[in-house]
Amino acid sequence: QVQLVESGGGLVQAGGSLTLSCAASGRTFSTYARGWFRQAPGKEREFVAAIRWSGGITYYADSVKGRFTISRDNAKNTVYLQMNSLKPEDTAVYYCAHASLRIDLSIWERYDYWGQGTQVTVSS
Repeated sequence: QVQLVESGGGLVQAGGSLTLSCAASGRTFSTYARGWFRQAPGKEREFVAAIRWSGGITYYADSVKGRFTISRDNAKNTVYLQMNSLKPEDTAVYYCAHASLRIDLSIWERYDYWGQGTQVTVSS
C-alpha cells in the first residue's frame, strides 16, 4: 500500500500562483511515476502532469504547458506542482496519483493509488 497526502490548495486570484505538494509513505520502493489530475464539478477527471521517478522526465497537458511545473524530491518522497498564471478554468479538486509500473501516464484509471484531493479555486 502507498499513502498519498496532498496539501497546498486554496483560493487565489486569477494570475496568481499556488504550489501543491504530495507526500508519499508506505511501499514507495516501487514507483514508476507520480501524476497530478484534476476534476471540476460536472466534469471528468483530467490529466494535468506527471513525472517519471527515475530520470525525472515530465509530461504535461496542453492546457497547463508553460504555466505549471511538476517536480520531485526523492529524499522526501514528495512531488510538487507549481502552478503559475492561474485561470478560473483551473478551478478543480487536484489529486495526486502513484503508478508502480509502467503505464500510460495520461490515463487516470491506470494509476494504483490516489490521494484524497485538494481544492484549488481561482477567482476572476
